[in-house]
Amino acid sequence: MTVQDLIAGVGDRLTPTERRIAEVVSGDPTLLAFGTVSDLAEQSGTSRPSIVRFATKLGFSGYTELQDWIRDGVSKQLSSPSARIRRHASEADDTRAAIADAVQRVFGAFDESKLRSMAAPLVRARRVYVLSGETSMAGARALQSGLSMVRPDVLLVHEHSIGRDLSGAGSGDAAVVFDFARYRRSAVTASRTLAGLGVTIVALTDGPLSPLAALTQHWCELRVPAVGPFDSSVPAVTAAELLIAQVAADLGDTARDRIDQLESIWRATGTFIDEA
Repeated sequence: MTVQDLIAGVGDRLTPTERRIAEVVSGDPTLLAFGTVSDLAEQSGTSRPSIVRFATKLGFSGYTELQDWIRDGVSKQLSSPSARIRRHASEADDTRAAIADAVQRVFGAFDESKLRSMAAPLVRARRVYVLSGETSMAGARALQSGLSMVRPDVLLVHEHSIGRDLSGAGSGDAAVVFDFARYRRSAVTASRTLAGLGVTIVALTDGPLSPLAALTQHWCELRVPAVGPFDSSVPAVTAAELLIAQVAADLGDTARDRIDQLESIWRATGTFIDEA
């Protein structure tokens, strides 16, 4: 478990002051691991008692216990390529560099363990619902399209038909939700409703302070750069493709049989032009 996971577990109970501390800690875990209470208080514009209260809200007796717990994990992370990418990425206003960096960050976020844990609910679910805000809709469509080819009952839920599309949802189902700040009200409220119905939530979002991260242990942080006036859709699409590949691998023969059946239907209906 990381400090981001700890923050996600209490995200909906943090005060505005504690949220400021959480934002600083999430942006630079080394400050929490190796800095003093005063360092963190100054960086977050808060007080020493606020830092101590933040540590206790995460489940520790105080700042020292939290710091001792995180030091070993952070020191190991700092030597990994993904951590170096996160800490030393160029901040130049270069669209190509920003997109390339965002893709590398997705690869860093989805290590083998994380990818398997995120894919597992999508393998065993009775139905899979896919929800998204506007910015990440490209990723949602890619996920729904790809998953539908390797398993049945994958539904892309549209904002105007949420009530109808989710009316049969319940325990045994899974929902993949893409959303980033500014969070789409419909995506967040639908996710909360689904979680209350026993649906397993898989969230692709932008950090532990996201309202989606508080709903599930199956969440992953994606960094979404600005591309011109808009947020890039590339990280969401990249994450979707990684999930599809993992689900297909985990399903094994079941996925291969479904794809073979699709190919037979496409040939029978002349779906593609035979240029030969």
